[in-house]
Amino acid sequence: MHDFNAIARAYMAAWNATDAAKRAGLIEKAFTAKASYRDPVMQGDGHAGIDALIAGVHGQFPGFRFTLKGSADGYADTIRFSWALGPDGAPSVIEGTDVCEIENGRLKSITGFLDKVPAR
Repeated sequence: MHDFNAIARAYMAAWNATDAAKRAGLIEKAFTAKASYRDPVMQGDGHAGIDALIAGVHGQFPGFRFTLKGSADGYADTIRFSWALGPDGAPSVIEGTDVCEIENGRLKSITGFLDKVPAR
């Protein structure tokens, strides 16, 4: 039995880490070595690829934070949770839902869906 909320919180911690060294440790804790991430606008593989994605988000949205929306749920080795991204204390700018495969309590593959995006 997996603690889906703990897995989602570990994921959020990695995405919120702005210090590269701290983020590397959080990525190792949350993701398998061969993890893959895919969403409509970006993709990355392995710890280095996921780190590059996270660093890119921080570069594009400095000072923004990811928060969980509600609780994570899942069954067997699949988890789903929704998140929001925005400045602290302000409404979110981007929101999404991720569906992930888990292996040994860590994220193996992540497919992200964007539920709310800013108008261009």
